[in-house]
Amino acid sequence: MNSTNEHINPFEVSTGSAKLGQLKVLAPVLLGLLIITLMIAKSGLMPAIGCLGLLFVSILLYKLFTIPRLGIILLVIQGFLVIGLSRYVPAPLGLSIDGVLLILYLALFFKAFAEKIKWSKAKSHLTLLVAMWFGYIMLQIANPEAQSVAAWFYAMRGLGLYQFLVIPLAFVLFNKPKDLQLFFIVWGVMSLLGTMKGLMQFTMGVDPYEQAWLNAGSYKTHILFGKLRVFSFYSDAGQFGAAQGHAGIVFLMLAVFRKAASMKLRAFYLTVGVLGLFGMLISGTRGAISVPGMAGIMYLILSKNVKMLTLGAIFGLSVYVFFAHTTLMHSNPEIRRMRTAFDPNDASLQVRLANQRKLKSYLASRPIGGGVGATGNWGQRFTPHTFLANTATDSWYVMIWADTGVVGLWYYLFMMFFILITGAYNVMFRIKNQDQKIMVTAITCGFAGIMMASYGNGVLGQMPTGIVMYLSMVFMFSSRRWKDDSEIENEKELTEPIKSIQ
Repeated sequence: MNSTNEHINPFEVSTGSAKLGQLKVLAPVLLGLLIITLMIAKSGLMPAIGCLGLLFVSILLYKLFTIPRLGIILLVIQGFLVIGLSRYVPAPLGLSIDGVLLILYLALFFKAFAEKIKWSKAKSHLTLLVAMWFGYIMLQIANPEAQSVAAWFYAMRGLGLYQFLVIPLAFVLFNKPKDLQLFFIVWGVMSLLGTMKGLMQFTMGVDPYEQAWLNAGSYKTHILFGKLRVFSFYSDAGQFGAAQGHAGIVFLMLAVFRKAASMKLRAFYLTVGVLGLFGMLISGTRGAISVPGMAGIMYLILSKNVKMLTLGAIFGLSVYVFFAHTTLMHSNPEIRRMRTAFDPNDASLQVRLANQRKLKSYLASRPIGGGVGATGNWGQRFTPHTFLANTATDSWYVMIWADTGVVGLWYYLFMMFFILITGAYNVMFRIKNQDQKIMVTAITCGFAGIMMASYGNGVLGQMPTGIVMYLSMVFMFSSRRWKDDSEIENEKELTEPIKSIQ
């Protein structure tokens, strides 16, 4: 290369402001501003906002078709925001996730005309497992016990469709170590925003739109003994608490054990981790404590270190004794509510067990369940007169049992444990690079934590936990293909992975 090309005079490079002064750039900008000004003057502000929204959507579509992997990041951001935004915008924003997934598949279809898409990357036991699960969900539309096709349509998306569509896309577009680091950054930023919003609710109360949501019926589960269970911009306090506990333990592991990360990056991990656990605490979600608890146990197993196992067992026992057999800090309402999770005589637990006994009797003669969408919110919305719609499931696994029967439950549990064991095996025996190993260890432990928490709450099938878990699955499987060449060894700065999407 010519030396004159290697050393560019910075005074000869056009800056953004200098480019704006060029006629070919300045003219369209001035024309656009003129059109918007005239629209506001003649028709008001809303048409102008609509025009700007259309422009934004057009630019976004162009980016998704030219850089499809950008869509994976967009899906993560959507997973965090769409539920909260629906409190302010009366529209089915959840369907925007379906739209982005459709666009990404269309983008890859058209991109295949110019270059070969390596769909072979999606060839994995994971893809086969989720495809079989989604096939079973599709067959549920013919379940003789099912009473609503509409309920099936809405419920099957979170139960199987998103997982079925996201996982092959991630295998093809988003499966390298640098992608995992980028995933951590986006996940961390969105979790921090969630904590900040939760802190605002905790200290200043809810805004009018959130108050309207509470008044519509959510106050029954979110205001207990006059105390707000913080929900941030998540679907509910249960999802907020579990998601914050998930982020808290994963990012603390990265902060402590990922030695190859820069100081700036580790400070970011530490901030997300500490604030995540704080967010879990103010959510008042008792079951969320099982996320860091189970994740910690999983880490001790993966470490294969007897000393660590012993210290971890002592710490875990101390936590149990603190909550179950002491009254220390009992005046704190958050500690007091968490403590009830360790009480076997808790009234809420007894109600759950009673409901499970009723379901066991009802489902004894229904091995494939009562139909997808028969329980929970969808059951209440579309078939409010049925037994399943009026029997609370509370647990993600109990919901799967009620909707898809013992056949569906056993297959689903097999699939989840197969994924967890595969991730653990790769960490313990297949991944050689230490930096890559600790990143995959963190998401594997987080995966175990969410699996555990899903017994107490339906967190796994909701956003944002759903999309985070699907991408975690892909990294847990694709990590066995990574080379021991430290692909991200030189990516020391927090902003470096962002360049990979450009």
